[in-house]
Parts: sequence; structure tokens; C-alpha cells
Amino acid sequence: MAHLMTCGGAGPIAFGSPHSGRGAPPPAIISLNSDFASMPAIRLLPDLLISQIAAGEVVDRPASALKELLENSLDAGATEISTQLAEGGIRQIRVSDNGSGIARDDLAFALARHATSKISSLQDLECVASLGFRGEALASIAAVSHFSLASRASGSTRAWKIEASGDALSAPEPAAVAAGSIVEAADLYFNTPARRKFLRSPQTEYAHSEETFKRIALSRPDVRFMLTHNTRTHWHLQAASAHERIHAVLGEEFAAASLPVNVESAGFRLHGLVAQPAYSRSSRDAQYFFVNGRFVRDKVLAHAVREAYHDVLHHDRHCAYVLFLELDPALVDANVHPTKIEVRFRDSRGMHQFVFHALEKALSATRAGLSAGRESARSPAAFRVDGGFARQPSMDLLTNEPAAFYATLFGAAGAATAAASNRTHASLPQDEDHPLGFALAQLSGIYVLAQNRHGLVVVDMHAAHERIVYEKLKNALDDDGIPTQQLLIPATMTASALEVATAAENPATLSRLGFELAVIAPNALAVRSVPMTLAQADSAQLARDVLGEITEFGGSRVLAERQNEMLSTMACHAAVRANRSLTIPEMNALLREMEATERSGQCNHGRPTWFQVTIGELDKMFMRGK
Repeated sequence: MAHLMTCGGAGPIAFGSPHSGRGAPPPAIISLNSDFASMPAIRLLPDLLISQIAAGEVVDRPASALKELLENSLDAGATEISTQLAEGGIRQIRVSDNGSGIARDDLAFALARHATSKISSLQDLECVASLGFRGEALASIAAVSHFSLASRASGSTRAWKIEASGDALSAPEPAAVAAGSIVEAADLYFNTPARRKFLRSPQTEYAHSEETFKRIALSRPDVRFMLTHNTRTHWHLQAASAHERIHAVLGEEFAAASLPVNVESAGFRLHGLVAQPAYSRSSRDAQYFFVNGRFVRDKVLAHAVREAYHDVLHHDRHCAYVLFLELDPALVDANVHPTKIEVRFRDSRGMHQFVFHALEKALSATRAGLSAGRESARSPAAFRVDGGFARQPSMDLLTNEPAAFYATLFGAAGAATAAASNRTHASLPQDEDHPLGFALAQLSGIYVLAQNRHGLVVVDMHAAHERIVYEKLKNALDDDGIPTQQLLIPATMTASALEVATAAENPATLSRLGFELAVIAPNALAVRSVPMTLAQADSAQLARDVLGEITEFGGSRVLAERQNEMLSTMACHAAVRANRSLTIPEMNALLREMEATERSGQCNHGRPTWFQVTIGELDKMFMRGK
């Protein structure tokens, strides 16, 4: 007989035995060990234990209980909600509101499992618009705390209170409540010590509870919220607009660095604020996404946001945003997880594209030195089509160079140059046509120093020019391929057999990228044409880098998913190098291009291209006025 041992190793399980071939084989013989044989009969769990098990999912810490209580207040139509915590919510969570309240006869049902007023059918569940609907929260919280619920229903002259402790439930008693409800949960997990051991310090639990409070407060700016911890008031938020509430919760620094988003299409609406890439964070602590008023963590939405920032954010930094997505409740399923923090969209791909394009548009609508959506008033004229600097000393560009200052530094010749430059434009304009101001000098062959109406502007000229060239290449490739410029004398280059094969096999891809390469020997290539924008770059090294990308990823991938990386590499070759001396007109031309180029506040790698130092900051450095 063939044997397999049981998991416990106590006895054999026979799945077959040899037979003489006459008649059917004998049935398989299963030998159960004594542990399985002595298992108790199946029985229903007590209601209290069921609620305690559910509490492990729904209210794993005080912050989770607070979330459920605050959402119940909002579902009840409250416009004022006050929260009191003690020891991070471990000792006490108390939430009072002015909502519609609960009638006396419904108080006991409010603490029963799977009892709710928010849905009554599958159709309701499939298009639920309320924050709560599962009917588990209050029962779960009451099962693991000393719990009380006092409420006065709308239109009632009296308030009633009910208390629960474990599986003990009191009868309703008269209470003193002006309007709405007061819910209190004390000594969380007092009857489940194993669970209580997993709670952190009161300071840590308060930090989580405060974060929950901030999420709820952001979701409903029309409601007044107050949060008190250990008798000290930490938050008092008046009803306000969405932008005012965001500023109040996330601070002025976020507000100053944020861009508005408000896009509506095909029944979807996305609005809120996204921070500019310069406001990047080392963690995801300032990312808030709400779907129909519910804070969610969704992989589809998170990926769409990351993709929108991909081209402007440094790889090890995280963006910041507060976004509100509104859509038909029937198009999103909130019944995915007991905590309701996850959702599932009926059309995930369509939602991803909507969010991605909305954010990409908001981020690309900025110019260096400009507010979101504002276009530069003047078009750049100082750059050649090939992206290089044009040496045009007679260009009509304001430089505002003080003659006395130049005379001190450079003598009479410098003063004459400054005077000639100032004859046309005598003073710096106070409008916003030139938000990056006008060039003063070049520092260390790396930085352009400019003056605007706010003070000093410092520009990393290589990073800024790299972004400008990169955007030109992207636009050209999107239009109809990158324009080429034939080299008067082809550049020859030694090449490996793989590079030669790649060039021979991918002429269409290379042509679309602006290159024409010819095989002139088994180990040599001739570069006959290069992208017009990159005509001043090292043709051989540029072609080698492009061939390397095509070899590694293939021509189709380079033109699709690797397009931005490829163009970024090409732009780096053409960008003006450090230690190159620029004239004042060239520096001004760079500033004008930055003002006219999308995403020019960051280079292709997500680093800033310029900084503003205000007059006030300079005064502070030199202790002026003290």
C-alpha cells in the first residue's frame, strides 16, 4: 500500500492499494490522527467575540476609532464637530456634533452589528454616497471599550443615553444634550489585553489620531472642527473654502508652492492643489487624495500622480498634494476593505488617464518665475533654432547695469558699456512681463545672476538650458519627428559590431530622432545628420549614446516608454556647459526662454533651475534695520 503521512506525522493516509485486476479497486482508506478525530463540534461564535474579531480590522488603533466616529458625524449632517482625546485616544475618545441625532428607540440598534440607516439593498451598496455603510464600526468600538452614546434626534425635546461595556448594554436613560450626538469610548481594548499591547506610546497614538483628524478636516472644509488633546486645544478650524482649509492644515509654505487644479471631463471632476516640484518631500506625509469625500489610498491614482511628476521630480523625492476626485458613486466600489480606505474603479485605465493628464497639464502650465497658467508676454528671440546661444550684442534687451558700479569694477570702458546699454531702457520695469528679471553677471561660470522686482535671481545655466532643449525635442518629436541638420563634413566614429548592427537595423527610429548614420566599415559609422537643436554637440558621442539606448531597449520602446529618458540624454549633450562665458544679452535670452518653457523650474532630473533671494532676505543677512 502506498502511504503519505499526515501533517502531524501521526498516521498514514492511503490513496490506493494494489489489486488483482478483477473488479473495482477498493475505496481509498484515510486514517485520521487522534487530534483531528477529537476536534470539537462546529458552533456559532458569541456576538461579543465576533465584534472583538471585527474590531481587530476596523479599529486597530485609536485613530481608526476616531475616523469612524468622525465619519458618522459627517453622515449625520453635522456642521460643527468637537473631538477630545486623552493619552492619544487610548484612555478617551470623545466626539460631539450637532448632527441629526438618533431617536431613543434606535440607540440600541446603533450598537448592533450590521445595523445601519445608510443602505437597505444591493442597489444602495453599489452606489453608496455616505462615508459609512457597513454597520460594524460602533459595535466593534463598543465591544472593546467602555462606551457611551448620548443623542438628541432632530425635532425631539429630550436626549437619551445608552452605555455598553463589553457585552453589557444598558437601557436608554435621559441625558443632557443640546443637539446632535456625543459619543465616548474610554479605555480602548481594556478587555483584550493582547491587542492593547500592540498599541504604541500615547504620543505616537496621538500623532496617528491627529493625522486622521487632518484628513477628515480636509475632506469637509464647510464643517467647523476642533481637536483637544489632554485638555489642550491643538486645532480649531472654522468653516472655510477648500483652498483656505488646505492652507490652514498644511501651512503657508505649501500654499505658496502649490498650483491649482480644476479639471472636469466626461462626468469626472478633479480639483485641489498640487505642490510644485521644488516643494518635494522626503516622505509621503503630504499626500491626500479624496474620492467623493473619502480619503483613499489607491494604486491606480497614486501611479497616475507619480507619472505626472515623473518628468519634473527628482527620483528619491515625493510630491505633495491635496486632490478631490468627484464622480458617479456607481462607478467606484468603496466596499473593498473593512476600513474603506481602498476603492476599486469600474474603468481603472480611464481614471488613470484622466488624473494623469489633468495633473500633467497643471504642472506643465508653469514657466520659470510665473504663476500657474500665466504665459510669458514676450517670445524668446535670442536663441537660434539649434538651441545654441546667438551672439547679438545689439539686441534690444534691458540689462539695467548701473554705470557707476561698472566704472568702479571695470574702469571707463565698463562704464561706457553700461551707459550704452542703458540709453534705451533706463530702469527696471515693475510689471510682470519679465518675472526672472534681467541679467547682472555670471558667477563661477555656472550661475547667472539677475535682478527682478523682488530681489536677486540665481540661475543654474546648464540645468535651465538642458530643460529648454529637452522641451524643444519633446515638442518636435510629438509634432512630426525631430528636424535634422546635415553635417557639412560627416563625423566618423569607431563602433562595435553591435553598434554597427543597431544602426543598420533601425534607420527609421534613428531618422525620427533626427539622425542619419551610415555604415562605412565593419567597425566604423559616419554621422551624416543630427537633430537641428543639437548641431553644436559632439556628434559622435551623441550618436553613440542613442545607439546604446536602442540596443538595450529596442527601437519601439525608445520611441514609446523610454522616449523621455532618451530625449533627456540628448538634451544634456546640447546644454551650455559650465565655465562657458556668456554675454549679458545671452544671459537675458536664457531668462526669456525659461519664462516661455514649460516645466523650466526644474531640470530633466527634477532639480531646481533657479532660486529667488528677496530684498528682505538680503536685508536680514546684512542685519539692515537693526
